[in-house]
Amino acid sequence: MASKGINNQISFIELYSTDLARTKEFYSNVFGWSFVDYGDQYCDIKGAGVRGGFAKVDAVTTGGALVVLYHENLEGVIEAILENGGKISQETFEFPGGKRFQFIDPNGNELAVWSDK
Repeated sequence: MASKGINNQISFIELYSTDLARTKEFYSNVFGWSFVDYGDQYCDIKGAGVRGGFAKVDAVTTGGALVVLYHENLEGVIEAILENGGKISQETFEFPGGKRFQFIDPNGNELAVWSDK
């Protein structure tokens, strides 16, 4: 988190991981993200459109904020998530402006993906 933030704006999103190597493999394969390691307990996310990272923890708790990603091909992303060990937690549904689904990554984090296509 070396760059200066802007008052009153979200500056960084931190997610949790019980296995950083598996986490990096999953998000690299599914979304094309890359990572910068800071020791064996933390890695920054690169290429996600927002600054963020994964912190190594013993257990992931669920609930709280939901991180929502965008992708124009929901079916392709669902296939990649399932092929890489993720699970769909809420099937695709429509809402005004698009459609989305929610998934659980191999650590137990729940995220969503939406599309206007």
